[in-house]
Amino acid sequence: MKKILIAGTNSGVGKTTISLGIMQALTKRNMKVQPYKVGPDYIDPSYHTFITGRYSRNLDSYMLDDEKIKYVFNKAAEDADISVVEGVMGLYDGLGIDLDNCTSSHTSKILKTPVILVINGKAMAASSAAMVLGYKQLDKDVNLKGVIVNNVKTKSHYEIIKKAIETYCDVEVLGYFPPNDEFSLESRHLGLVPSVEIDSLKVKFNNLAEEIEKYIDIDRIIEISETEEVKSEFSLEEFIKTHKHENKTIAVAYDKAFNFYYRENIELLKDLGLNIEYFSPLKDKEIPKCDYIYIGGGFPEIFSKELEANKTMRESILKAHEKNVPIYAECGGLMYLGEKLINSENKEFNMVGIFKGCSKMTKSLRRFGYCYGSAKFDTILSKQGEIIKGHEFHHSVFETDEECAYIMKKERSGLVDDEWEGGYSKQNTLATYLHTHFYNNLNCIENLLQSITEKTL
Repeated sequence: MKKILIAGTNSGVGKTTISLGIMQALTKRNMKVQPYKVGPDYIDPSYHTFITGRYSRNLDSYMLDDEKIKYVFNKAAEDADISVVEGVMGLYDGLGIDLDNCTSSHTSKILKTPVILVINGKAMAASSAAMVLGYKQLDKDVNLKGVIVNNVKTKSHYEIIKKAIETYCDVEVLGYFPPNDEFSLESRHLGLVPSVEIDSLKVKFNNLAEEIEKYIDIDRIIEISETEEVKSEFSLEEFIKTHKHENKTIAVAYDKAFNFYYRENIELLKDLGLNIEYFSPLKDKEIPKCDYIYIGGGFPEIFSKELEANKTMRESILKAHEKNVPIYAECGGLMYLGEKLINSENKEFNMVGIFKGCSKMTKSLRRFGYCYGSAKFDTILSKQGEIIKGHEFHHSVFETDEECAYIMKKERSGLVDDEWEGGYSKQNTLATYLHTHFYNNLNCIENLLQSITEKTL
């Protein structure tokens, strides 16, 4: 099995650019590259998918235990030539200071994956060795196999750094990458712009791969990636067998405004027998004929004018709600299902109107990070008292008098340090800021499938 994890010393060190360039370089060699992202990110994986032509997978240790992480990894990599995992933040950054709590380093150990560390070499020489040695020594079970030096302008500067690291750390240096504004990716308030919005990506990434090949030893990366396989004790076979749900259709919103989904959520629904029917709240006239509706996160605030203009789509979703068609919406989906949306320019737009209230954009993040919700009462996704793990990441608030469906909690170092109420349930519709992975609580799927037979017939 060929696999590699590309980590950084910290956020912003350039690991995403390096990871994308390596994925593109490997793809140009006609290799089937299976991409992954550590953590809950949706946007970086959209670039991975664009480059490789294969759905990128999130390896999220908060929502998935070790066996499920291995299951997700192995299932996606079945016919791949090489797997490339992009880390999150710095190599050892996660929840609190526990090195094995949602960190890239822990993921590398779960999967027995060699690690390549990206460092910023600007204005450093032998001090770079001290930094790399610290990352090597902090957890000796992490298989740190190589270093890539980013942000170095000249080969002579690179050679000094390379010699220092290989002399004092006994870690191979695989190359460097000069600063180049051509390969910067446009950003907005939630991070990088999703790939579905950028038309020039193909040329950009081809050029990036050519530059990566000039400065980084791709052949050696392929050699390093040859490692042992990992096996998982987790299986969905029995759950799928006992929860088949044939001859039903779930309509999934997917366009520039709504595209934040864990791929496994969609695939599990499909494996259970549901027909997946994609639709665009931006362009389609109305919701397709369906038994369920799933509206993920995204950027409705960026496309609020277009969403308001598509009145027939908004009306068809409202009618589906009134007919008790089960509707599940996450984050951006919640914003869409309210009455109004006020964007960052303080302009107001009409939305679907299932829930009374208005989404308002805020200047800073209102919620960020892992959290979980305890259901105050039954919803289409959870029974009273059931716990759903997930993450919130939003620059908006939903102002409403609607009753909240969940008591939300956030933990640090094993202690609850924040508590609030969130999520809204009305008839057969549930909307919440919480993004969740169905594998973390298969009861979510069981409850969703039951919602049509129990409440709509």
